[in-house]
Formats: sequence, structure tokens, C-alpha cells
Amino acid sequence: MSQNKVTFGLEKVHIAFFDEASPTQPAWDTPIPIPGAVRWTPTAVGETTNFYADNTLYFSYTANNGYTGELEMANVPDAILAEMLGWEIDENGMLIEVSDAMPKHFALMGQIQGDKRNRRFVYYNCVANRPAKERTTKAESIAPATDVLNLTISPIEIDGKMIVRGEMELNESNAAAYNAFFSSVYTPTFTPEV
Repeated sequence: MSQNKVTFGLEKVHIAFFDEASPTQPAWDTPIPIPGAVRWTPTAVGETTNFYADNTLYFSYTANNGYTGELEMANVPDAILAEMLGWEIDENGMLIEVSDAMPKHFALMGQIQGDKRNRRFVYYNCVANRPAKERTTKAESIAPATDVLNLTISPIEIDGKMIVRGEMELNESNAAAYNAFFSSVYTPTFTPEV
């Protein structure tokens, strides 16, 4: 349970690409920090179905199909973009957009500050579209251009459960997991059902 009254301030964004060699459970490579977090705006995806009987709402179900979202960064490094989008970097260091490239899935991790404790988050199964970047001329003042990545976040199966994201706040019993959060992608542990 959160100890915070409010949260603010996005920081410590990391990307962890899927480990394609993992034979069973999903696995990710070591998270890579990307400095320059500006904004993360996830929007829930899923329709609500209502069923009426006995002259009332008898059953309601909302499908959780993940999220779509915009991740705005000061600048996403070329090496990250190339791996994320399936693009290439040539021998002279030029980032080449390949039209039939297949984007690579990844986990998105980060931290939101709170008035009492910071919260760390992970979205487990993300894929990015090409970034939007506005190019404008310099005027009286300089306004930095940012990279905006449109992400699609889908559910992924871990230990028989379809999960989308997780959030963790430091408490008395989770210091080891919280402190190691950005060392590897944290996967939840579930109590077996009886």
C-alpha cells in the first residue's frame, strides 16, 4: 500500500530488451538506462461489456488489453533506436531507417517520485513505433527538441498469469528487491493457489 499522498517527477527510465534465447518463461537482457526522461503517458486499452438481467446490471467485465502510451525523452541514443526498431547503423555511424524492419519487444522501467517514497514501475511487454521529432529553427530562445515514442504494451504470461505492469514502493520487507530493481527486470512471485 502506498505511503504517498502525491506522486510527481519521472526519472530513471530504463529499457530491457527481450532475451530471445529464453526457452520457457519470458526473460530480458540487462536494463539499459536512458537519461533525459520528460513524460510518460500510458492510456488503458480494453472495452467494458455490460450484461443486463432482472432489470439491472447483472454482470460487467472489462477486458485488460494493456496500454498505449507516449514516452517523451530528451534524446533516445541511436544504438537504442536501432535495436528497438530493427534499424541499422552503418560503418560511418549513420542511423538507417529500414522500411521492413521488425521492432524488438522490451520492458520499460522507471521511477516516479513521491512525497514520502519513490515508486518504481515496469511495463513488461512493450513495442515502439518510429519516434516523432519536431525540427524547428532557432529563435530568440532555444527550445530543445525531444523524441516521442508511441508504445504499445500488451499482456504477457508469467507463471500462468497474464500480467501487464508492476509498481513497487520501498517498505520494511522488500529492500533487496527494491534496491536491485534496475539491475534486472523484476518478475513477480505468486503464492500458489490451494
